[in-house]
Amino acid sequence: MVTKVFVSAQEVAEKAGVSRSAVSRTFTPGASVAPETRKRVMEAAEALGYHVNHLARGLMRNESGIVCLIVSEMGTPYRSSLIRAVTQHLQNSGKIAMLINTDRSDGSVDRALRQAIRYRADASIILSGLPDKSITQLCLKNGQRLVLINRDDDQPGPLRINLDDQEAAGRILTAFVRAGCRRLAFANSEVGTPSLMAREHGFVAAAAALGMEVAVERFGSTVYEAGKVVAQRLLTRKERPDAIFCANDLLACGVMDAARHQFMMSVPDQLCVAGFDDIEQASWSSYDLTTFAQPVEAIAREAVAFLAAPGVADEEAQVQTLKLHAELVWRGSIRGG
Repeated sequence: MVTKVFVSAQEVAEKAGVSRSAVSRTFTPGASVAPETRKRVMEAAEALGYHVNHLARGLMRNESGIVCLIVSEMGTPYRSSLIRAVTQHLQNSGKIAMLINTDRSDGSVDRALRQAIRYRADASIILSGLPDKSITQLCLKNGQRLVLINRDDDQPGPLRINLDDQEAAGRILTAFVRAGCRRLAFANSEVGTPSLMAREHGFVAAAAALGMEVAVERFGSTVYEAGKVVAQRLLTRKERPDAIFCANDLLACGVMDAARHQFMMSVPDQLCVAGFDDIEQASWSSYDLTTFAQPVEAIAREAVAFLAAPGVADEEAQVQTLKLHAELVWRGSIRGG
């Protein structure tokens, strides 16, 4: 068994023939240290294999530099792209991400978050609307700064980053109507997150304003196979829809494949389809899906900028909401696009 030995700053100081404080200044950005001293310290550190203990240094300033990412459905294309963007921005700002998977509902999420808090995590970013609101309360109770993405929690203090989902739903309805579609449907999962339900409600409301009804079907998780099930339910109705707006692109891909292969329908000639997220698969020639692009880079940038900004006293904390725009990406799944 190999015992791991950590080299101390004092050992570096002794090898370099300098003081312990000189070693500390050498590894502190912006600190003043003579070029010759810096050279000797760096050579000694390299020879001994010394690395600064940033965790210990941060805790002396009551910071650890750790940010929890609380995530569900991390295997989906959109979620993985958001994780990639957020972790990159965190690394660029000198922070370290600690990932907590919230797909299970057996208490493991609460235990994992409490463990992260024991590691003195400075902040948390909740990257989905799925985890229970008690998770938000636990973060705030332990003094963490908090960013909520696509959630509707109304507690003061966090930054909420949401998309204008209802406005997007209205735009896609206009596209369907211009394509000559009159029998409308919405394909959703049973997950019921705020963003998914906002798209559904926005689409139904926009249609009602024009005197049109929307057939709504929900099934399972927000994944490809659920889209196939929802399509089968919708396309076996007596009034078969000629346009389906899907809560995300994975559902839309499932809907399109079921329509083509099970019901022999042509997209977009007989059925117009739209999705949401603009995942990589949406641009594949087999789908050529009209969809909305999530502003992933903007979400990540705003989240990390908020965590880096000075905080405010608890009594001054307010609900802060940032609403971002999702860009419509026109492709061939809607006539006239």
